[in-house]
Amino acid sequence: MAMTPDSPLERLWNEYSLVFQDFDDLTLARWMAQTLGQLHGRVWRLSHPLLGTYRLACQIAYDRQIWLKRLASAPATYPEAPCCRAPLLPLLTRDVMESGLVCQHCTGTAIALEDLPEDLRISLKEWADEYGKIHAVAHWDDRQRRAVSDYDRAFEDAASEAERLLGSVSQDVLPRILEHYPAVVWEDQDECLEVRPEDILF
Repeated sequence: MAMTPDSPLERLWNEYSLVFQDFDDLTLARWMAQTLGQLHGRVWRLSHPLLGTYRLACQIAYDRQIWLKRLASAPATYPEAPCCRAPLLPLLTRDVMESGLVCQHCTGTAIALEDLPEDLRISLKEWADEYGKIHAVAHWDDRQRRAVSDYDRAFEDAASEAERLLGSVSQDVLPRILEHYPAVVWEDQDECLEVRPEDILF
């Protein structure tokens, strides 16, 4: 979820994170390890409350280098992320072509696209190419907007298509990632097209 520094939403999330700042390192490590066990084996929405809570803990844990201290063992099914050595919990965003799958702990590239099995790489590239064309409607310049008879309608159509594509990747592609990794998260919104998590229902 993109947030502007010092925005009301950012301040609210900072308030939420205070509970983890009060945890000592061992308590935080154990809480995160237990939560990873609960996340195992599923495709998760980024907006899910459990994921939101885990991400808040990730920020504190990353600042304190919790996973490097080896205070608690992550579930054995989670390999070590090459970017920060935390347990690997990858996130799919619409920027997968540029950033690969993103690490929930340090926000770096957890899995480069070329490191995925070929069938997944092809599927994600096809999805990202299609999604990129739809997402671009939100960023059309004046000339492009004037080229269509009704830009508001084009924007609404793009938002509807974005909802469909986000839902389809979570149902058709991401479950196949679970054959290789213990859990995966997907970004279930597009702020530019005003697509919210509640717009993507199955």
